[in-house]
Amino acid sequence: MMLLRPRFLSPSPISSSSSSSSPSPRRSPPPSSSTPRPRARHRRRRRAPSSPPPTQPELRRLTSRIVDLTRRRQLPQIMDEVGAARRRAVDRGAGGGLNTIVMNAVLEACVRCGDVGLALTLFDEMRGPGGCGVDGVSYGILLKGLGIARRIDDAFEILESIEKDTSIGSPRLSPHLICGFLNALIEAGDMRRANALVARFRQVLYEGHSILLYNLLMKGYIKSNFPLGALTVKDEILRQGLKPDRLTYNTIISACVKSAEIDMAIQFLEDMKEEAKRDNNPELLPDAVTYTTLLKMKSAPISIDRTAYTAMVDALLACGSINGALCIFGEIIKQAGNNKDLRPKPHLYLSIMRAFATIGDLDMVKRLNKRMWPDSVGSISRSAKEEADELLMEAALNNNQIDMARGLLRRIVNEKECFSWTSRVGMVAVKVETLSGFTNSLLRPHVFPQIVLNDPVEKYMIPFQETQPLHADLILEEVVMRFFKDPVVPIVDDWGSCVGIVHRQDCTKIDAPLLSMSRGPPLCVPTSTSVEHVIDLLLREKSKMVVVVKRGNMYEGSYASSSRPLGVFSLAILWKFTADATDIDGMDAAHQLQQDVEASNCG
Repeated sequence: MMLLRPRFLSPSPISSSSSSSSPSPRRSPPPSSSTPRPRARHRRRRRAPSSPPPTQPELRRLTSRIVDLTRRRQLPQIMDEVGAARRRAVDRGAGGGLNTIVMNAVLEACVRCGDVGLALTLFDEMRGPGGCGVDGVSYGILLKGLGIARRIDDAFEILESIEKDTSIGSPRLSPHLICGFLNALIEAGDMRRANALVARFRQVLYEGHSILLYNLLMKGYIKSNFPLGALTVKDEILRQGLKPDRLTYNTIISACVKSAEIDMAIQFLEDMKEEAKRDNNPELLPDAVTYTTLLKMKSAPISIDRTAYTAMVDALLACGSINGALCIFGEIIKQAGNNKDLRPKPHLYLSIMRAFATIGDLDMVKRLNKRMWPDSVGSISRSAKEEADELLMEAALNNNQIDMARGLLRRIVNEKECFSWTSRVGMVAVKVETLSGFTNSLLRPHVFPQIVLNDPVEKYMIPFQETQPLHADLILEEVVMRFFKDPVVPIVDDWGSCVGIVHRQDCTKIDAPLLSMSRGPPLCVPTSTSVEHVIDLLLREKSKMVVVVKRGNMYEGSYASSSRPLGVFSLAILWKFTADATDIDGMDAAHQLQQDVEASNCG
């Protein structure tokens, strides 16, 4: 039964002639002349506002959702969401509301999930009255589904109707339309019907001279009992003046491996490299599939050891081919069952874990971290164990598992003495700290409530003379007790100019002058430099003091003889402000800050 949607027609206005000739019997008597006569109005009945039909972004989101569910093989969920979308469209007064693109995605889901009967039902609805219509993509999906379901006669009937131009939608008979059906026959190993299909529609399939048809035929021979028949297809490719692509060579090599023609497979591999070099075509170079196919050679005259396998994995990871690296890794694990010398080392596990940690595949990093202990050969060093934990933290962070990343960071901080902020783990730790917030920090940041970072350093410096500088020509033996008191001391020349800064840890020669133990010219900053920049300078240069001058280089550099030292700024000043700002255990906080600074300098 067909349901027809009622039309809503607006009432036509009443003409003046009809109103004069046929007055309404319920008309009220005319008012008196003193009362103004109101103008008669015919009120039109307003239709309730309806929602607009689904917009293109809504349909695109629905299509993307269907594609995602198709990968998960969740056909019932797809049908529920499509039904809900149709009901919303009907409520809006937009009919079915779904276009051909969306319904083609649903057809593909039915074929992928093996429900060809449902695909046929939906196809009939699409091309029926009130349907969204069908196109060449719809027919291609249906033909592929019929081939998978082994309903060959139905598929040929559809192809004949398309050829005679009697099918609904007027699809064009094209190689792309036929190749889906051909591929289904080849996957089933039915080369007899595949060859019959090629012979029946040869003129259409050879249109455009696409290499796709020949690659499909070669794959069919490999699935049959005559894999070397793929070589005859290659000869046909050359006769047609076409150039084999990477898939062509990979298929031929697979045919040779299946036929145990090892020498022939190696020769095609060399031909593949030579042609890629001659034509300057990197798309023709061997890939992970090529080498994985060659690894299937059980009676190969060459021997691939653990070093060669590891080099393959590293090369594939460097090229960004994670799937190819996994194929090689799986082959290593498989071969290691019979040959203990092929058991991978921890380095290989860490290399693959780095790749998966970068893309946030937490589950794979966990598995590799767990299997590294029983499956790898040799001892696992402490550095390898630490890196495995760091990669697990990085994978958790990239997978938005912030709490897990914080827990791993806590364990790393407790076990590690120090690490560089520029290292991989240091960068990950900074990200974790940023996302955790200041109140949940694990690295004990210190607050300086009495210091404004944008203030000039002149506001917080100590006058230069209060530091009691030493003369540069003094021997360390004469002033050695000074360095038991102060960790860093400035030195001056005969004119009172600061020529260097001596650190306690640099005092290694008791009979040497102080100038020889300084780290070169002192770090100098002008009085207008901000405190924030000075602190960054101290940490970057791993120094504990800078000299503040009236003029000179804007940020840092060697001391100029024309600039007089006005004061110094050191890390001890920061410790003092921390101690003053702490109500309880202020000295402990200052001591903790000093340890943190020394740890950062160590990193």
